[in-house]
Amino acid sequence: MRKPLAMILAASLATTVAQAQTMDAPDMAHMDHAAHMVAIARQQAEVAQRGKEVMPFDLSATQHIFTKTPEGGIQRVVARRAEDAEQVRQIRQHLEDIRKQFSQGDFSGPRHIHGEQMPGLSALQAAKPGQIAVTYRAIPEGAELIYSTADSRLVTALHDWFDAQVSDHGKDAVAGH
Repeated sequence: MRKPLAMILAASLATTVAQAQTMDAPDMAHMDHAAHMVAIARQQAEVAQRGKEVMPFDLSATQHIFTKTPEGGIQRVVARRAEDAEQVRQIRQHLEDIRKQFSQGDFSGPRHIHGEQMPGLSALQAAKPGQIAVTYRAIPEGAELIYSTADSRLVTALHDWFDAQVSDHGKDAVAGH
C-alpha cells in the first residue's frame, strides 16, 4: 500500500522544521561539564535579555516560584525586597495581563522569551478555551497565577513548562513545594 503524497511531504516538512529548530541549540549531551555550564549560563543570559522585552519588572529584583500541583500549578512572582512597592506593582500588573493572555490561549510572551521548543508550550497553546483555568491572586510581596485543568496531558505540559522556566531563569526562579 502506497502512502499518499501529502503524507510523505508532511513527514519531510516536519523533519526539515525539526532540524532547523535545533540548528542553533548547542548539543549539550556531547559537552564536558565546563562547556555544559558555559552553555547553560549563556542560555540563561539570553532568556534574561529577552525577558526584559516582555516583563516590566527587574528580573533580578524578583523571585519566580513554580509549584506543581495535582491539577496544574502555581506560578508566584515576588519582589526580593517586599518594601519595593514599584516592583510589586509591576509584578501584579504583569501577572494580571498574562492571566488574560493565557486564558485566551496567547502564550506569545513565553514563546518569545524561551523559544518555540520550550517544553510543554505547544500543548498549552493547543488547549481549547476553558481547558486550563488561570486564576490571578495578589499576595503581599507580588502576585501569583494558579493553573488548573482536569486534563492529565495538560497537567503534564504545565509541569514540563514549569521545569523549563526554573531551568531557563537560573537564580531568579525556583521550584516550590
